Amino acid sequence: MPKIDVYDMKGKKVSDVELADSIFGIEPNKEIVHSVLVNYLANQRQGTQSTKTRAEVSGGGKKPWRQKGTGRARQGSIRAPQWIKGGIALGPKPRSYRYAVNKKERRLAIKSILSSKVLEKELTVLDKLEVKEIKTKTMVKVLADLKVEGKTLIILPEKNDNVFMSARNIEGVKTILLNNINVFDLLKYTNLILPLDTVKKLEEVYA
Repeated sequence: MPKIDVYDMKGKKVSDVELADSIFGIEPNKEIVHSVLVNYLANQRQGTQSTKTRAEVSGGGKKPWRQKGTGRARQGSIRAPQWIKGGIALGPKPRSYRYAVNKKERRLAIKSILSSKVLEKELTVLDKLEVKEIKTKTMVKVLADLKVEGKTLIILPEKNDNVFMSARNIEGVKTILLNNINVFDLLKYTNLILPLDTVKKLEEVYA
């Protein structure tokens, strides 16, 4: 089992914890991570793009000119695709890009990223993360004491408005709940901060 230090909010080591091998100690599967990431991004697409076909653009009720004798190419309607302001042929229409990925694949992808965070020493475990009042300055100090720099993702076990509101204006820092964990955020943010309660719940859910 991988063993990792546990810090308090002042950046001092208070203990250590053994992480579950099945979640934080597996061989990362890059192919599954990529597959699940593509699925996540596809499911975020709104699919609202739309173009007008020749049946939907205005004008063109009659033939522009007679079929023969003018010396010009024959035309049936100014709504045809070759005309300026004509309809679009084979253009995009509103559609859903959603598709399903196996639940086991999603879980394996998340465990792969968590394991890679441990290997890359990008995981920080706190004994607890509590803020008495909404104050950005307090969260900035916590991150500074922990010596965490760059993009940072904080995963809380349950809703904590004081932590959410204190961290939301810090550039490069995002706070999410455990039930909203996803591969996109785990990959986007370099550093990962987990309170001990989050670690325990992760081991309960993903074991």
